[in-house]
Amino acid sequence: MEYQGICHKMQARITPASNATLPSHVEYKFVLDQFNTDLMQCLGEKLQLEWTGRIFCVSCGNATPKSYSQGHCFKCFKTKAECDMCILKPETCHYHLGTCREESFAQQVCFQPHIVYLANSSALKVGITRQVNMPTRWLDQGATQALPILRVGSRRLSGQVEILFAEMIADKTNWRALLKGEADPVDLVEEKEQILDQFHMELATLANEYSEEELGFLDDQPLEFQYPVQQYPHKITSHNLDKTPIIEGKLQGIKGQYLLMDTGVINIRKYTGYEIVLRM
Repeated sequence: MEYQGICHKMQARITPASNATLPSHVEYKFVLDQFNTDLMQCLGEKLQLEWTGRIFCVSCGNATPKSYSQGHCFKCFKTKAECDMCILKPETCHYHLGTCREESFAQQVCFQPHIVYLANSSALKVGITRQVNMPTRWLDQGATQALPILRVGSRRLSGQVEILFAEMIADKTNWRALLKGEADPVDLVEEKEQILDQFHMELATLANEYSEEELGFLDDQPLEFQYPVQQYPHKITSHNLDKTPIIEGKLQGIKGQYLLMDTGVINIRKYTGYEIVLRM
């Protein structure tokens, strides 16, 4: 079978285990325009990805010689709010200064409820996401465990909490460690209690500063996820479509936004906006 279209990040969903004490299973679909191809049937089979040499902006749809900020042309990269630095560093949000690029984007994204969470992917980390993005955010990161700990009223506040907690816990994922195997299990409830105790005074200060916004403690239970991986690579070799437009190999697993092939790994999200031919 052969499919061709503009590449977007893979769609991940969970299927709860029959026993509530077991991890939920993660399943993936490869997205090329309107085609959503089930990848679960491809595990253990040969796949080929070919980049046609063309890239299209995921915002305006125009052809672009280079992709910026995960699939944007240079014009959109410089003008769209979703490409602003405050998306990567929410604590630098400048809406209150009157310099936001798009009012509508701020209302739809930045001033929606956000969750501050703990997750275990390559190791324990702290992160943030809009409430509507759970559990997708954790699946995109390849987390095997996740626990929401706070709900806040804006992206800026969530970023400030994340920076605070990052003094104690990392806020980045080691992608190489992620693809070498499962992270050692972590007691997320215990970690949550420690971090909230460590920063209770600072959180009280933030709650007072953002008195018009929500800052609430959550009492959720940890979630666990199991990814469709038959075999992890012994050595991490990364495919690059910009240098090698055609790659192929046996699909040995999927984790986060990575395809694990016997010839190397590839981060599909990196190639958002690329016109891809998928053969399987």
